[in-house]
Amino acid sequence: MIPDSAPPQARHGAAPAAAAATSPPANVAVTQNTPGPTPADPLAWLARHARDRQAAGLRRRLRPRPAPASARGAGAAGDGTDGAVHVDLAGNDYLGLGRDPAVVEGAARALRTWGTGSTGSRLVTGSTTLHAELEDALAEHVGFAAALVFSSGYTANLGCLTALAGPGDLIVSDALNHASIVDACRLSRATVVITPHADVTAVGAALAGGDWRRAIVVTESVFSADGDAAPLAQLHATARAHGALLVVDEAHGLGVVGPAGRGALAAAGLAGAPDVVATVTLSKALAGLGGAVLGTEALREHLVDTARSFIFDTGLAPANVGAALAALTEIRTRPQLPGAVRARARQLAALTGAPAPAGAVVSVLIGEPRPAVEAAATCLAHGVSVGCFRPPTVPAGTSRLRLAARADLTDADLEVVTSAFAAAGVLARDAPARWRDWADDGTGPMTGLGR
Repeated sequence: MIPDSAPPQARHGAAPAAAAATSPPANVAVTQNTPGPTPADPLAWLARHARDRQAAGLRRRLRPRPAPASARGAGAAGDGTDGAVHVDLAGNDYLGLGRDPAVVEGAARALRTWGTGSTGSRLVTGSTTLHAELEDALAEHVGFAAALVFSSGYTANLGCLTALAGPGDLIVSDALNHASIVDACRLSRATVVITPHADVTAVGAALAGGDWRRAIVVTESVFSADGDAAPLAQLHATARAHGALLVVDEAHGLGVVGPAGRGALAAAGLAGAPDVVATVTLSKALAGLGGAVLGTEALREHLVDTARSFIFDTGLAPANVGAALAALTEIRTRPQLPGAVRARARQLAALTGAPAPAGAVVSVLIGEPRPAVEAAATCLAHGVSVGCFRPPTVPAGTSRLRLAARADLTDADLEVVTSAFAAAGVLARDAPARWRDWADDGTGPMTGLGR
């Protein structure tokens, strides 16, 4: 065995005698300062790739988000003609809690108490009493026995699926599941069957058609791009009939759907079932950052022992934990918020002729990337920021504007939105002349949403 104190050449397999040689053999000519061949650029292909993406309308740009109008001292939403963003329909702050004073103070209080970072992984120094408090609060609110907080919703999905499935196992995944689920399926090394969107019959056939050790059916509850709902009751019945586990990503359900915003699993009566696991993100309705997996106490212990994206990742910063705790309190004390965002989403769908949404996401189908990009740019020029989803985020031919409703949208905001949609050509021909002419389903007027 080569000791650690050996020279680096020996530890990497080089012969000590060769390493110690100081001059070449006498019969070897030495040419000094002779330039070698010009090295090849291994990244030269990137320029061609960028040109191809530009031609296809698929280039992406980072655009720093300016401070909101309220922070600049502006008053009303304005008419959208001054180049500023007056209405944000692109972000996922569904309940409008991202700048809520109580939520901001929750983050600031945690920052003052614990400092700027968690200082290490959760298993070393990254767990605080605040993390435990948030896990208890999440489990109680969503309706499960236990929760484990991760640094993001992405790492929560990675940790959950890779810890529960491996070689010899089967994962049945919806074709429109989020990229974090797709990546988790690949990393699990399990056999993965991708079924057509919301096709329960195909899920049953996948479960019945193979020889597997354990099986998981995984779906989003409210789909992040299309905004429709998964058939959770039917999926659960099918999974249970075959002895499979149902894993549901509630990223776009938590805080928006279900009783008191408890999520789609609670609405379906499945929260806390022993053969159901939920994943959530803290970055949408809870207005912060982070994610969590919810299930039994045994599941939590298993993830602590085996989930690589938990074990080897720095813990969620305390400020984000404090913000999520405060946001949960706001959801409990202001029960009108989930209904308000759903009503606003229905209004946006009525204005654009989009399908009725299951939660806060409204999907306005355009088709090809370039027209979608142009429509989004026109909206932005009129003061409204919208999401523009193109391949590979969505399938080819389904580029769209993704609108994210918020509970705190005002009457003035909707006037600006209507004008922007008209300019962008996405205002439905049969849309009401004024947004307030649209009738909701009896949930009541958008009043009393402020603190």
